[in-house]
Amino acid sequence: MAVPTPEKDLIPVTILTGFLGSGKTTLLNRILHEQHGEKIAVIENEFGETGIDNEILVQDKEEQIVEMNNGCLCCTVRGDLVRILGELAGKRREGKLRFDRVIIETTGLANPGPVAQTFFMDEKIHDLFLLDAVVTVIDAVHGNRQLDEHDEARAQVGFADRLLLSKTDLAAEAETKDLMERLRAMNPRAHQKKVHFGETDIREILDIRGFNLNAALEVDPAFLEDTHHHHDDDVKSFVWKDARPLHMEKIETFLSLMVQNYGEDLLRYKGVLNIQDEPRRMIFQGVHMLMGGTPGKPWEAGETRESVMVFIGRRIPRRLFEEGLAYCVA
Repeated sequence: MAVPTPEKDLIPVTILTGFLGSGKTTLLNRILHEQHGEKIAVIENEFGETGIDNEILVQDKEEQIVEMNNGCLCCTVRGDLVRILGELAGKRREGKLRFDRVIIETTGLANPGPVAQTFFMDEKIHDLFLLDAVVTVIDAVHGNRQLDEHDEARAQVGFADRLLLSKTDLAAEAETKDLMERLRAMNPRAHQKKVHFGETDIREILDIRGFNLNAALEVDPAFLEDTHHHHDDDVKSFVWKDARPLHMEKIETFLSLMVQNYGEDLLRYKGVLNIQDEPRRMIFQGVHMLMGGTPGKPWEAGETRESVMVFIGRRIPRRLFEEGLAYCVA
């Protein structure tokens, strides 16, 4: 059995997504200009035979910018993504190229889910790279309309670990507030922040460890408040909490059944579980049909033990999930 590569030796990868015109390239330029002392390899995905972002991005012979312009990164060129990542890792290993991390900028029409799955489905990629987070840029002026009209825009929100709102200076305050409430209802675990021309603390974007099973489960507490949400989005989320201990075999069986039946519609799901007779937290998370789990840190003496789970997806039968989870109580 192969020994897994220690996390510190893996190359961190950030998926940067957002609908057309949201400001992804502006943000990427900001990251590349930042004096963070790291070299970044950028994988660009553009529709058409000629991409123009490469002309817009900072030109530095030390940076490695790779364009994938033969289709949508989420479907026809996922094989190309695996190939390019493999080539980058090979050149790095041979000393031909020096970089510390990778940023993949998807086209504005891409669903980032299949891109994220690449890091779990391909064993070689999994052994070389660490998927750090999905960062989604939202246009505050056009965001509500784009969410109304485009499945891809809703999926980009559902997969996000960070939501960055651009052009808030051009949008009415009430409009921005409504959009932020809508985003919170769609994805309560993604931290939201307003950005102006891509200017945001680099620590808000890199090394988030949003896909780290042992990272803290972040759920926006305001999600549980009544925000008078009126948008009828097909991407929705819900949080389930219960202080009663869960039966390990029951919860494993139930989650496996739910993933088998609803996995294609489950965008992101993550949880901290309080298992009966288990001194440690059990952490799980998944993307679509792929689910993983690992023991977390021990529960402290006197600490309130509680299961917290968040599910984000399309047309999730919430009542069925809640009844099934209640059945798993020991």
